[in-house]
Amino acid sequence: ATPPPSLAFIDTLKMRRILAIFIISIHLTLVSSSYGTRRGARGARLQILGRTLSPAKFAKGATRSHGVNRCFKARAMSAPIDSDPLVRIGHGWDIHRLEAGLPLTIGGVKIPFEKGTVAHSDGDVLYHSLTDAILGAIGMPDIGQLFPDTDPRWKGADSHVFMSEAHKLMTERGYRIGNVDITLIVQKPKLKDIKPEMAENIVGLLKTQPSRVNIKARTHENVDSVGEVRALACHAVVLLEKIQ
Repeated sequence: ATPPPSLAFIDTLKMRRILAIFIISIHLTLVSSSYGTRRGARGARLQILGRTLSPAKFAKGATRSHGVNRCFKARAMSAPIDSDPLVRIGHGWDIHRLEAGLPLTIGGVKIPFEKGTVAHSDGDVLYHSLTDAILGAIGMPDIGQLFPDTDPRWKGADSHVFMSEAHKLMTERGYRIGNVDITLIVQKPKLKDIKPEMAENIVGLLKTQPSRVNIKARTHENVDSVGEVRALACHAVVLLEKIQ
């Protein structure tokens, strides 16, 4: 018969098992702590018009009313980040259908015209595209996610609310306006005499200087929906400077 193992050998095996369990426990504790720290750093709450969007709202399956989905979880931060570049560039674009009997607002200016924009809010293509440009420059979700057209709060809303919120998020991120370049694509009405008032509105909302805001307007040469006065569109490009 095979002789039983010595007590010393059995004690050695027990000690090895205890030591292995101890090492594994320490490793799991460190991993859990590290994950919690990273999650806490990324889980900074995002304030949108007084609403606090917690990390849970960024989870998989979040609805549009939460404003953002999980693909933006790691980027939904309104606080400065050490690795942020000195300048950021954003682009925004918007288009709205035109129908008879509706009000027309562009750049915060109410314009007398036979047609107006079909939209959930006031349909200001300039403010919408510029808001998107700012949000894009700081890596935030687009205007449709932050202010969904399924939310009754934004029904008929003045779009300066969206611009003001974008400015707030930009400032919290540690940036200011470098310059704004707007291209309105509108067949009718003519906007030449209205552009200065639009620029003044932008300067006030974004708390910048008149020399940093430029607005251009052109027709669509009677081509497609814009050229046939069935729609109007706008492109916005913004450069942001890091506040030193």
